[in-house]
Amino acid sequence: MRLTEAVAVHRRHLEHERAYSPNTIDAYGADLADLIRFAASREVEDIDGVDLELLRDWLWEATERKLARATIARRAAAVRSLTAWLHRTERIAADPGARLRAPKAQGRLPRVVGNDQLRELFEGLEARAAEDDPSALRDLALLELIYGSALRVSEACGVDLDDVDLGALTVRVTGKGAKERVVPFGVPASRAIRAYRDRGRPVLAERGGGAAGAALFLGDRGGRIGPRSVHRLTSRLLEAVPGSGPSGPHALRHSAATHLLDGGADLRAVQAMLGHASLGTTQIYTHVSMERLAESYRLAHPRS
Repeated sequence: MRLTEAVAVHRRHLEHERAYSPNTIDAYGADLADLIRFAASREVEDIDGVDLELLRDWLWEATERKLARATIARRAAAVRSLTAWLHRTERIAADPGARLRAPKAQGRLPRVVGNDQLRELFEGLEARAAEDDPSALRDLALLELIYGSALRVSEACGVDLDDVDLGALTVRVTGKGAKERVVPFGVPASRAIRAYRDRGRPVLAERGGGAAGAALFLGDRGGRIGPRSVHRLTSRLLEAVPGSGPSGPHALRHSAATHLLDGGADLRAVQAMLGHASLGTTQIYTHVSMERLAESYRLAHPRS
């Protein structure tokens, strides 16, 4: 079997059988496309020629090109997924990726936006929304929901009208692995969603000429809003907010999780809200909270 064909079939396996997110599938696809390029430079075109030595040389080349550790770690994960699937489906006799090791991605604590900074951000959005501009009404409702329910950007973009229960203050979302969960949100998000649904969405939907479908959040042209548009929005809003780290919508998700723990929320409740399969994934937020606590101690305690 040719390597190009194997990569294509493996991609369909990840998409239809494993239900990986589109972002992960695209990232793995780019990584494995680079593996095809590297293998061709070694005159390897069939999967039988992909051995541990070739895979190690491929990762070493990435190191020599000074790619980020996180990128190299993801490349290793992508090829291990490919070779494990090839071995499991009996397309190769042994799994060369099983012994492949890559440098661990450097651990970085997620960015957290402070309560006062978030209050200013939402006050600015509320001022714009008060003028009944449909895009401003949408932006406020969208970011209130992302922060209020600690959603991934893809989950927020995928929310339909009937997924939101304004009476119960809950929203049904589809997360990684096509897993559904119902999460709560607060009164500010409820108020913003209701205003957008009643006064903003109909205007945006009319622009799309029927493209809106069941989607709750619409772009300026009337179709379902996409993650890139939400990234641009949040990056612009958080650009002036002090603090290092990513400024996209994930910063709001990180902030929500951290603020919940700071307020005394149970770790397992936060895990369920975030849709994390492993409690270990959620525990990074406890490190963020302790980091903030230590900083407050250093600044305020007379014997610090």
